[in-house]
Amino acid sequence: MDSRHLTHDEVPDLAIERLGPAKIISPLAKRKCHFIEDNEKILMYSHARHLADYKKSGKDVPGYERAGPRKKIYFNPPELNCGIVTCGGLCPGLNDVIRAVALGLLWQYKVKNVYGFMYGYNGLSSRPFKEPILITPGIVDEIHLKGGSILSSSRGPEDPVDMVDSLVKRNIKLLFTIGGDGTLKGARDIVAEIKKRKLEISVIGIPKTIDNDISGIERTFGFVTAVEDARSAILSAHEEAKGAWNGVGLVKLMGRDSGFIAAYTTLANSDVNFCFIPENPLKLEGKGEFLARLEKRLDEKHHAVIVIAEGAGQDLLKDNGDEKDASGNVKLKDIGIFLKDRINKHFKGRKKKVSIKYIDPSYIIRSLPANSQDSSFCLVLGQNAVHAGMAGCTDMVVGYWNQYFTHIPLSLATMKRKKINPKGHLWQTVLITTGQTK
Repeated sequence: MDSRHLTHDEVPDLAIERLGPAKIISPLAKRKCHFIEDNEKILMYSHARHLADYKKSGKDVPGYERAGPRKKIYFNPPELNCGIVTCGGLCPGLNDVIRAVALGLLWQYKVKNVYGFMYGYNGLSSRPFKEPILITPGIVDEIHLKGGSILSSSRGPEDPVDMVDSLVKRNIKLLFTIGGDGTLKGARDIVAEIKKRKLEISVIGIPKTIDNDISGIERTFGFVTAVEDARSAILSAHEEAKGAWNGVGLVKLMGRDSGFIAAYTTLANSDVNFCFIPENPLKLEGKGEFLARLEKRLDEKHHAVIVIAEGAGQDLLKDNGDEKDASGNVKLKDIGIFLKDRINKHFKGRKKKVSIKYIDPSYIIRSLPANSQDSSFCLVLGQNAVHAGMAGCTDMVVGYWNQYFTHIPLSLATMKRKKINPKGHLWQTVLITTGQTK
């Protein structure tokens, strides 16, 4: 699902909530900073056809509020305590975002304190694995050069009542939640509890998903690094495949529900012959289906490279069940191992020899430091999150759309997962590149 393809009725209210009127002159005014007005919008749709559709409907074209510093802010910096929490799986760029948020608060706005809550939402509970740390410039000085998160992480929900109690106890008025779909849904629950109590606490989400699958956002941090380093795995798979008679390099990449990493890595390396994603059914048997095509490929070239996203073909796995992880996601079975076994079985039945090298670089990739593109992206993303929070915005996520940083309501970010359109330009380009359309 791509926000560009939402129908008129599906687009939620894109207005950003605020705790109240911003009346304090920003300390950035002394630096003659360029400020953004609240009425500056970035259109959700840019295609002429979509614009024409809205014109016919008589509705205004929906637009995101542009991110950036405001001339007037809501919070008084010297009195403000802030918190940062990272949740879910690791992702390249986590430390970059933590550093950008912390230094933006401490150096640009000179807030009173910035606390780092340890091990995800557990750190916000009344029974944390470890007490929060006070973040200083020295603590975050060089963390952007390292992978992982200095705040560590965890999966699973916590009681929003308990978490808000912790915020109140520490007098934290501004919370930054860094994470993916589950984290943002948790942030939404925290916001609901804050509203219920009529508290003046701002919650700003910063989207972290290596799969790049959050609605209303073109790109999330870590994705570019993942594609770049996954490419190395495919290069290795290609060499391994060529190094044996009827060699097959099989690479499983991240992508539970969305195949963006698999698709873009395939495009970044034209040696891939087959690419499979969760959005498109994986058909093994029958004329013109995968096993027959693979056999034809090996008969002609004697080597092949296959890329498969972890969420692809799950319907083919027996007894998949509905066992869930701490985040509420159905636990996936290893489609890579399954596919390797099926390929071996197919060729054994035809008395043909194949040599399969199975590569799964997932945990290596997600714990890497961010590359230069992601690192610079994280810096600006974190800074814009700080600007939004200081202006009194809440119940929102900082996003990126049409080359602008934007404010996205949590309602849109948690609405649906962004997915590849099997009939869209991206997937058709992949099929042409691999030759799967032949």
